[in-house]
Amino acid sequence: MALAASTTLSATAQNVTDVFTNEAFIKHVSETVGGELLSFTISGPTTAAFTTKTVRTLPTTRMPDIVKKFVGDSLTVTQDESWSAPAADGSRTNIIKLSVAKAPVDVSAVQKLVAGGESTVVDLTGEVKSGVPFLGAKIASAAEPVIGRALNLQATLAQEWLNTHA
Repeated sequence: MALAASTTLSATAQNVTDVFTNEAFIKHVSETVGGELLSFTISGPTTAAFTTKTVRTLPTTRMPDIVKKFVGDSLTVTQDESWSAPAADGSRTNIIKLSVAKAPVDVSAVQKLVAGGESTVVDLTGEVKSGVPFLGAKIASAAEPVIGRALNLQATLAQEWLNTHA
């Protein structure tokens, strides 16, 4: 199933990058949805190419029954990100891979931060896949809107964070 989301944040691409890679912000996002940040690591400065790894638990209360049947009351999500160095205008690309423990779902996405001076367009495209025979498409279809909402929530919370932590 395809993922697509776009939003504009009132901040430079570097400021958006710094928020998306701020451990306190990531913890805030996790807790806002009733989850818990288990670990966060970053390799390298956010002004160059770098990678991050985030591991968190998330509740399954808002997920379809077919998903809860496989994973129970919560799931552990590992998010690996590979950020490009910024282009001359500050734009950059982030390759995102999500894996869910105990769930037959994998997510791959590309997040582009398109610099526009004092604002940044955050474009996300990706795909949700499930390798379960016969039920894979149904599981991916059920998971896609949940994952899409979570990624949109991150952008909304990022703007609030920028407004209150600048």
